[in-house]
Amino acid sequence: MRPVKHLMVVAAVCLMVACLVSACSGTGANREPARAASFQTITCPQPNIVGFPELDFPSGVQCGYLTVPENRAKPDGRRIRIFVMRAPAVSATPKHDPIVYLSGGPGGAGSFEVASMVRHGLNAERDVIFVDQRGTHRAAPLLRCPGWEQFLFDGVGLPFAAESSTAADAAAVKECRDQLAAAGVDLTAYNSTENAADIADLRVALGIDSWNVYGVSYGSRLALILLRDHPQGIRSVVLDSVSPPTVNIVETWWSAPASSFKAIFAACAAQASCAKAYPNLEADFTATVNRLDKTPVVTHVKDKSGALVTVNIDGFSFVYTIIMASERGNASGVPKMMAEMARGDARAVAATYLALRGPHEFVGLGGVGLALDVFCAESANLTTEAATLAKAKAALPGFPDRVLKVQPKQGRLFTECPVWNDGKADPAVSSRIVSDVPVLILEGTFDAATAPEWVDVITPNLRNAQLVPFPFTGHAVLGKSTCAPSIMAAFLDNPTKPVDPTCAKQIRLTFTTS
Repeated sequence: MRPVKHLMVVAAVCLMVACLVSACSGTGANREPARAASFQTITCPQPNIVGFPELDFPSGVQCGYLTVPENRAKPDGRRIRIFVMRAPAVSATPKHDPIVYLSGGPGGAGSFEVASMVRHGLNAERDVIFVDQRGTHRAAPLLRCPGWEQFLFDGVGLPFAAESSTAADAAAVKECRDQLAAAGVDLTAYNSTENAADIADLRVALGIDSWNVYGVSYGSRLALILLRDHPQGIRSVVLDSVSPPTVNIVETWWSAPASSFKAIFAACAAQASCAKAYPNLEADFTATVNRLDKTPVVTHVKDKSGALVTVNIDGFSFVYTIIMASERGNASGVPKMMAEMARGDARAVAATYLALRGPHEFVGLGGVGLALDVFCAESANLTTEAATLAKAKAALPGFPDRVLKVQPKQGRLFTECPVWNDGKADPAVSSRIVSDVPVLILEGTFDAATAPEWVDVITPNLRNAQLVPFPFTGHAVLGKSTCAPSIMAAFLDNPTKPVDPTCAKQIRLTFTTS
C-alpha cells in the first residue's frame, strides 16, 4: 500500500483537446444514458507530468479512455473515464496474451509507472496494459485533496502523533470530502468492487480473449477480487507483495512492520560485522521509539532547493522512516540509521523523513481520495480502534500506544474515516478467493507494508499457486531486481510449470557499519 502521508502523487495535467471525448463537467464526468462500457483511443499526452521527463510516455505507447458507469448500482447515472496505456511488446514475435498491470496504493496510477516498467523490460515479450484506476491521476474525475496534501507536506515540522496534528488533519480531510461531494462525486462508488468491474470491462472493450493479471500491493488485492468476481479471460495471475481481501489490513497492519523489523534484526545478528557494530539493535530501537514518543527531536534539514526545513521526529515518524527506508530502496543502511538515532544523531533519519514527502510540485495533484474510500469502507469501518490497537500491541508489545494508534502506512484512519463518511463496504468484498488459475506470488522477506505471513491466508484456496520469497527485499519486488522479471517471464511462458527460484535465493545484502 502506498502511504498517504508522503504519497508521491503527481499532476493531472490538462488533457489535450484530443483527449476530450465527451463534454466534461467540473469533475470530468459526463451524464448520458446507460450503455455498455466503451473505449476510445487518444493521442498520449506529452509531457505526462510537467517537469518530470523521466515519467513521459515512451515512444510507441498507445493511450485511450474506457468509459464506465460511476456506480453500477445506478446504471442511468453519471459515467466516468478510466485512462489506459498500452506498451507494445518489443519482440518481433510477441505472445498473444498481454499483461494488465494493476498499480498499488490505492491511489497509485499506471501513468506513474509505465515509463519505469518499460525501461525494466516488462514488455519484452507481451504487450502490457497500464491503468489509471478510477479517481487517480488521468482518470476523470480525479479525487484530489490539495489542501490536505499541503497540510501533510508541511507536517514534517509537526509531531505526527500529537492531538493537535490529528485535529488539523481531520479538518483538512473534511474540507476535501465536502469539496468532492459538492462537485457531485459519489464517494461510495470508488471502491475495489467497482474498480475490479472496470478492469473486467476493459478486457472486453479491448477485444482481448485471454490476458495475464499482475497486481502489486493494493493491486494484488484488486487482482484477487478480479479473479474471484470476474474470472473470465484470466490466463494467469502474478501477485507482488500480497494484500488479501480476506485480511482487514487496517486491523492487522502493524504485523507487517513487526515481521520486517524481526527479519532485519535476525539478518544483522547473523552478519558478523553488523552484529559487532550493533549488538543491542532491537532493544536500542524500541527504547528510541519510546523516547521520541515522549520527547521528539526537532532539527533543521536543507531541502533540494537549499532551504532549511524544520523536521520533527517523534516516535511514529521515526518508525515510519525506518519502514520506508527499506521499502523504497534496500535495507543496508537501516541498522546504522537505528543506531545513530539511538545515540542522539538525527541527521540521517531527518534527511530521509524529509525526502519521503516528495517534490512540492506534486502537492494537490493526486487522487488520494481513492485511498480513503478503500481503506475506510473496506477496512477501518469494519473494525474498531480498540481491536486494532490490541493486535498492534500483540505484534509490537514494546511500542507506545500513541505510535500504534496510527496506521503504519496510511495515517490516522480512525479519526479520518468518520469524517470521510463513506459507509461500510458489502462484506462480500472480503470473501475468500477459490481458483484453479495458475498464480505466482512474489514476496520480500523484509516487506514492512504487506506482511509475508498474509500469503498463508490465501494460498489454501489458490490451488495452483507457487510462492517465491525474495530474501533481504522490501515491498514491491518486481521493480527491485532483474531476477523477479525473469521469474515472472518464465511463469507467464508456462504457468503450469514450477519456476526456478535460484536467482532469488542468491540475493545477498551487506549492512552498512561505517
